[in-house]
Amino acid sequence: MPHNVQKLISPYRVTKGKKFRLKDIDPSDTGPLKSKEEAKEMLERGIGWLAEEQEKLYASDSWSLLLVFQAMDAAGKDGTIKHVMSGVNPQGCEVHSFKAPSSDDLDHDYMWRCARRMPERGRIGIFNRSYYEEVLVVRVHPEYLMKQRLPQQKLGKDLWDERFEDIRNFEKYHTRQGTVIRKFFLHVSRNEQRRRFLERLQQKDKHWKFSASDIAERAHWDKYMEAYEDMICNTATEDAPWFVVPADNKWFTRVVVAAAIVDAVHSLKLEFPKVDKRKMKELEAIEATLRGRK
Repeated sequence: MPHNVQKLISPYRVTKGKKFRLKDIDPSDTGPLKSKEEAKEMLERGIGWLAEEQEKLYASDSWSLLLVFQAMDAAGKDGTIKHVMSGVNPQGCEVHSFKAPSSDDLDHDYMWRCARRMPERGRIGIFNRSYYEEVLVVRVHPEYLMKQRLPQQKLGKDLWDERFEDIRNFEKYHTRQGTVIRKFFLHVSRNEQRRRFLERLQQKDKHWKFSASDIAERAHWDKYMEAYEDMICNTATEDAPWFVVPADNKWFTRVVVAAAIVDAVHSLKLEFPKVDKRKMKELEAIEATLRGRK
């Protein structure tokens, strides 16, 4: 496993949310790294290590890994997923991007569309946005809650606390079934988001990434920050920690995310499945046949 992983990720790991405050994490922080070159070298080592370990994960067909990414627009979720998972075999990895819920989604409970996309054993699942939207965008925009057609009696003052409890229980259940969960909030500053929006507007090949809704959501920045902080406070656990990753410097964001994934996979102590004596004899017979001995 690449060196210095714990030193790199520990300042951003949240396992007990009660004392967590978003203001304590500086979006422009670059931790112990002194240069982009150092980060690039560490990222490459991590990507290579993950590629080797993924083969063991797939072969063992026992554990699974769920990576959840949440962030404000332009924080770099897509780029982080692309770079960090660049060495992973696509056969053993699935990325799901959750947009606005469809009419079919709204006919089910709010966890349904994500629950049916949980990774199979031996695989890595990546959620680009997730069920956490239900305590973020839906909280900032109560009108979206009305579209879910919940019974009026279920729309009481304890709704958000109940959803936090649902999510903790959901993650605890899947953890007990062998799914390792790691959650990432890419913490970008408002000024950096503005800079990236302007950059997109100035480059024609990035116009497709921009929409008027991005600016509309920016007007609710403070409400979103409150919602993110409350979400992390209420859903960070030892088994399913949040990583609040500084996101103003993309090169640093990517190496921290990679290090957190490396740490999670390393904790599983994966090995290739061992072949028993009966299977070994079968393989020896097959080899003998292929070599023309029989």
